[in-house]
Amino acid sequence: MLHFSQEQARTMLLAAQGVAESAPAHPTQADLLATIRRMGALQIDTIHVIARSPYLVLWSRLGAYEPYWLDQLLAEGALFEYWSHAACFLPIEDFALYRGRMLAARQGNYPELVEQLLEHVRAHGPVRSADFAREGRGGTWWDWKPEKVALETLFDQGRLMVARRDRFQRIYDLQERVLPSWDDRMLLAPDQVRHQQLLTSVRALGVTPARWVADYFRLPKQGIAATLTKLADQGALLRATIAGWDEPAYLHPDQLSLAEVVLSGSLRPSCTTLLSPFDPVVWDRARARDLFNFDYRIEVYTPAAQRVYGYFTLPILHHGQLIGRLDPKAHRAEGRFELRNIHLEPWVNLDENLVHGLTEALRSCALWHATPEVTIVRSDPPELAEALRVRLRGVVY
Repeated sequence: MLHFSQEQARTMLLAAQGVAESAPAHPTQADLLATIRRMGALQIDTIHVIARSPYLVLWSRLGAYEPYWLDQLLAEGALFEYWSHAACFLPIEDFALYRGRMLAARQGNYPELVEQLLEHVRAHGPVRSADFAREGRGGTWWDWKPEKVALETLFDQGRLMVARRDRFQRIYDLQERVLPSWDDRMLLAPDQVRHQQLLTSVRALGVTPARWVADYFRLPKQGIAATLTKLADQGALLRATIAGWDEPAYLHPDQLSLAEVVLSGSLRPSCTTLLSPFDPVVWDRARARDLFNFDYRIEVYTPAAQRVYGYFTLPILHHGQLIGRLDPKAHRAEGRFELRNIHLEPWVNLDENLVHGLTEALRSCALWHATPEVTIVRSDPPELAEALRVRLRGVVY
């Protein structure tokens, strides 16, 4: 049995997620696909304060890559979209894990329109929601027009898939045209799906107690601990402990070599980067609090007067710790990357190493957004803003 300190457990998570060390100097499209496979799921969110979340998650790991690579991989069939942790880009080899859920999806609203739309796509080819004019109001929580509701019903049922995206708009086509190689006789039993997703979750988390596992793919929590014990008894998982926690932990055999490196002290996180609110490192807020002592929430849905840190704050990862958060806005027309607020955790020591790492992360992120001018409105502590301004002007601080 392997024994980890909490610091080593953090390192295992970050290494498993690809954010323990600096991004590659020259990332490739193959690196991007490997990154998504490593995570198991890349959450989609449409908020566009800076880059949309899936692109930002990839930047945190790859640095200055080409965003169109993600769109190409979807169009080429290396990825597909479906509900996982949330709406996600997923490796196409995992389609079998989701097909049963598609076939079990409910009929939903507008059943006649659903069938009419399916026949329209069959006869006329791929469609977007924007191809259908709005008449009146949709009446749903998202105020979707009926055609959008029908398209999403067909998507949920797996009768339509997202063939590609155009300016981030989904383009839907028949499942058999998007994935002609699939045959429903390849369907997996529910227990097989559950076991595979549990194994993938554990691998993606590095080393983990049972309480963190269900959230990764939003699996039912009931019976998780007993199933993990069974998988460990079968040798599909390895047992471990994490200091300070009176509960068993697990790691995937694929991560044994990584664990040996971490436990030897040969790997110490050296990456400074910014994380999306929907990054797997922080999307489980309870895990971020327990493992990093980082109490985090997104304040997009909080009234402006009640926000503490800002509209779309990004956690700051520095050398294995979540040390603070910043509230950015990319003004693309002006070529300006605005930081409305930077807030460090109270325990953080503002030293030269941190200032240098954060400067380089901000410069990289701003250049990748084609907004090279970085402006800083305020920070806590206040001296951080001035130290960063001096660095970003190219003056030795």
